[in-house]
Amino acid sequence: MMIYPESIALTPRRGAVGHVILPGSKSISNRMLLLSALAQGTTRLRNVLASDDTEVMINALKALGISMTESNNEIVVEGAAGVFKSTGSLAQPLKLFVGNSGLTIRTLLPALVVSMAKTGGCVEISGVPRMHERPIEDLVQGLAAIGAKIEYLGVAGFPPLRVHGVPLSPQSLIRVRGDTSSQYLTGLMQAGPLLAQQWGQPLQLEVQGTLISRPYIEITRAVLNRFGIRVDQTSDQPIRYEIAPAAITSPGALTVEGDASSASYFLAAGAIGHGPVRVIGAGRDSVQGDIRFADALEKMGARITWGPDWIESSWADAADTPHAMDQDFVHQMSHHLRGIDLDCNAIPDAAMTLAVCGLYANGPTTLRNIGSWRVKETDRIAAVAAECARLGARVESGDDWIRIHPPAELQPATIQTYDDHRMAMSFSLACFGNAAIRIHEPGCVAKTFPDYFEVLSGLCAQAVPVLAIDGPTASGKGTIASLVALELGFGYLDSGALYRIAALAAQQNDISDQDEQALASMATEMDIEFLGQTILLDGVNISQAIREEAMGVLASKIAVHPALRRALMLRQRDFARLPGLVADGRDMGTVVFPDARLKVFLTATARARAERRYKQLIDKGFSANLDSLSADLEARDARDASRAIAPLKPASGAVVIDSTSLSIDEVVQAVVNAWHEVSVRQTGRLT
Repeated sequence: MMIYPESIALTPRRGAVGHVILPGSKSISNRMLLLSALAQGTTRLRNVLASDDTEVMINALKALGISMTESNNEIVVEGAAGVFKSTGSLAQPLKLFVGNSGLTIRTLLPALVVSMAKTGGCVEISGVPRMHERPIEDLVQGLAAIGAKIEYLGVAGFPPLRVHGVPLSPQSLIRVRGDTSSQYLTGLMQAGPLLAQQWGQPLQLEVQGTLISRPYIEITRAVLNRFGIRVDQTSDQPIRYEIAPAAITSPGALTVEGDASSASYFLAAGAIGHGPVRVIGAGRDSVQGDIRFADALEKMGARITWGPDWIESSWADAADTPHAMDQDFVHQMSHHLRGIDLDCNAIPDAAMTLAVCGLYANGPTTLRNIGSWRVKETDRIAAVAAECARLGARVESGDDWIRIHPPAELQPATIQTYDDHRMAMSFSLACFGNAAIRIHEPGCVAKTFPDYFEVLSGLCAQAVPVLAIDGPTASGKGTIASLVALELGFGYLDSGALYRIAALAAQQNDISDQDEQALASMATEMDIEFLGQTILLDGVNISQAIREEAMGVLASKIAVHPALRRALMLRQRDFARLPGLVADGRDMGTVVFPDARLKVFLTATARARAERRYKQLIDKGFSANLDSLSADLEARDARDASRAIAPLKPASGAVVIDSTSLSIDEVVQAVVNAWHEVSVRQTGRLT
């Protein structure tokens, strides 16, 4: 289980540049998982999204007796031919937990009803408290019309539910409302072929009222088609679909395309923050309706380019060169987009991102036909209105619309996420400007995109010139990096000191070295400043305190926690600010800044480094043994090169400088010369 800090601080970002390989689509992943379980045959699924929502679907299917094995980004599902093996009994109901995944409960419920008509049994479905506030009555009524026996275990019309295995009454037509959630219809469509088979006749599904989020129904039809099921629309008024009797049949192997909803955040980052930003995994050939978010962004003034499986965005009036930047750019960004008035029925999830884009517009942005927002992970209309207002915007809203009047300047704010992943990801984009923001409870992104903040920070770091200097212990990288930063007029980051700083801060705040979440939260809140070789923590000079042996030992203990390492990586990337950054460490070019403009690997023989360390110790009045120092450095080099996480090695494309026979001034000049060469090559100018 991934552990997150209580909040993440986002200082003003200069922009976003680069590319993102999208995680698998949640919508497609969960549809394919369920249909693979219901199918005849074995299905190999590739690029299934790893998230809370897919995890609860996988766990539920396993509990129902579906055999699933996972390895090498592939899930192998043994289909049950429409009949779940494990469905409990009235005395001992099978209990399924669906978290806050509306798609899981609304698609699994019809499949359970149909399967249990053959097997009997009793299954109880529950979720987190918010799930028990999300309506499901329309779907339950549609299933009750064909004889299903479903009980409400709490408030009528809402989960948790108890499903009884009872025979069903053959019907040629099932009606379901379409104006609360399209997921009800998706659930019936996916179970529909099994019903049509059981009853030996075509099944008609009729939508009552307006069908919202229609593109998601087209995703369902496209995925069903891959499993040999054709769903024909036979009427427009009312909307009606027909499913002929047929077996759900495994296609053998399928690859989940990238998530178009997740793409919206990065496309918006490209438009708000200069760009270009390219998302890879969903494009012109995608079956997902949320790719139309790019069209809305284009109406706001973004430059959009399409490929078969990628989309790229940038601010249409920005300079063509990604690194053509200046100090005034952040101020130019405030209102460079155009306000729009848009019907968002086709892109309900991605439309939330447009609300935040509206903060950077030159006039009001009105989003209409978004009534479904009110029954999502939270009441998103109310939540978006509250957080936009917190940032200084004036907001109007109604039952199914919202209008954002952008503020003259974004205000610093702590954004509440309401345990809603899309609130956290959308409002992270409010960091492009002059105000620092903080995202409260960022762990909610695990629902669909656990690595979201790391990916966003990587794009933001690429928008600033970064020079990464790595090297082994005692290679002089700290001295060289600080002098190069001074020469170039850039900021300086001593990444190796961060873990010692965290250790000192943990000691000062009486935080246990085993409390991973508290350590990660502390790491996001530390006020750190590097002034050459001087380090300030909360304004206090700690340059000597962190060099004590006890801090080194404590730093080693806390460095094992993944949550702390992620938090410190975000802090490291946060140092990438104009006019540029020089960062030194052991994984600056390989992990933290893999797209740095220049990567340098500074090295020297173990003997030469030992001699330097020996001189430092003697000059400070300490006793030392040259041979022992040399042996210790060789042993540490071997450990660092072989460690599982971020092994010490030159980054791809790094300039390797052996300083064994060079003076400090010569090494500094070599690095500065390499910087100027790569800058001219990439940007056409000396920087």
